[in-house]
Amino acid sequence: MNLELLDMEDDGLTIQSKLQGLKIYIDELYTTINDYRMLQVFVLASCSSFSSTEKVPEEATNNKALTQGGSKNNAAQTFTLRELAVATKNFRPECMLGEGGFGRVYKGCLEKTGQIVAVKQLDRNGLQGNREFLVEVLMLSLLHHQNLVNLIGYCADGEQRLLVYEYMHLGSLEDHLLDLPPGRAPLGWFTRMKIALHAAKGVEYLHDKANPPVIYRDLKSSNILLDKDFNAKLSDFGLAKLGPVGDKSYVSTRVMGTYGYCAPEYQRTGQLTVKSDVYSFGVVFLELITGRRVIDTTRKRDEQNLVTWAEPIFKEPTRFSELADPLLPDVIPKKSFNQAVAVAAMCLQQDASVRPSISDVVTALSYLWVGPDTTVLASHIASPSYFPQLIRSPAYHQNTIADTEQEKQVVDDLEWGSISRNPR
Repeated sequence: MNLELLDMEDDGLTIQSKLQGLKIYIDELYTTINDYRMLQVFVLASCSSFSSTEKVPEEATNNKALTQGGSKNNAAQTFTLRELAVATKNFRPECMLGEGGFGRVYKGCLEKTGQIVAVKQLDRNGLQGNREFLVEVLMLSLLHHQNLVNLIGYCADGEQRLLVYEYMHLGSLEDHLLDLPPGRAPLGWFTRMKIALHAAKGVEYLHDKANPPVIYRDLKSSNILLDKDFNAKLSDFGLAKLGPVGDKSYVSTRVMGTYGYCAPEYQRTGQLTVKSDVYSFGVVFLELITGRRVIDTTRKRDEQNLVTWAEPIFKEPTRFSELADPLLPDVIPKKSFNQAVAVAAMCLQQDASVRPSISDVVTALSYLWVGPDTTVLASHIASPSYFPQLIRSPAYHQNTIADTEQEKQVVDDLEWGSISRNPR
């Protein structure tokens, strides 16, 4: 066991050294997780050291969610199983928010503070669950950003593994985008661009602020959570992986993630890079544009895989309108829409080396989303010089800055044609 990593008196550890030691620590610790006091010691040491040696990102200082449970840099709290049972009314079915392969998520209220939280009860199936539990606790104890979900605390009691997060009022992006229930209004164009920008900023923090970078590895619509104002945060870091260091350009690992969202080169070789996350973001962004699931077996055979269906359209700019979600309720600025398609196309390049960095994606999206006032949008569309990585895209050249005419102050409703407006 690497006891130096657990030394609470050592406040000289940087976030870089802690992240580099994380993999070794997890490998050694996950077999003895029943003694979760060791985990608590490490989390306390990590957060204490982080707050004294690292500058808190500016965006984190304004994050109210990080201050709800205490100081922004305080360690995650430890909860007893009884406390979380009381919070969730003994894990009653009516408190359940969702269920998946990882386990179940419940809405709860902490008895001591009255804070509303989300409690994730992990499936008790062997060591893999332990490992994902450890990764999540340690990652979210070290990394703080307004577009990452805030970990309030955890419980490791016997075989029980539970994680306590800030409560996100609107649930996941998947809930508001795909297979909408009757009566739920579809997301508007600007809301979709806002969500995409926030998700990209969360990934940018993982890639560019953490050293070594953190590869999310599980970016999908169900892992993007929304607060009451449709601000988006990334959740579920159980599959997160430390990125390559030194001269290495990738890390080799067992292929994990969700089918359809994984980058093709990662699926083939197990070689994981930050560009793997960029591809996954491209899939989510394409879902936002089209309102379609990445894999939908209810559609015609040639439309069941979203990326495969969209790739030929990417090459024919005159067909871009076919990608528009027919349920979009508001005016869509044509130039903004075409630029969004171009960004998605670049992120989904088969060759990882020509995909943009996530920071370039953030730059592009910052100019695509400026709010619902289309007169403002028309005067603030960026020129190609703002997007050095995106200039490589033929679609971008042909559709965004192809002419120099002043865009209309008010963008008229677009007639997308019968193909794009037919009900799904």
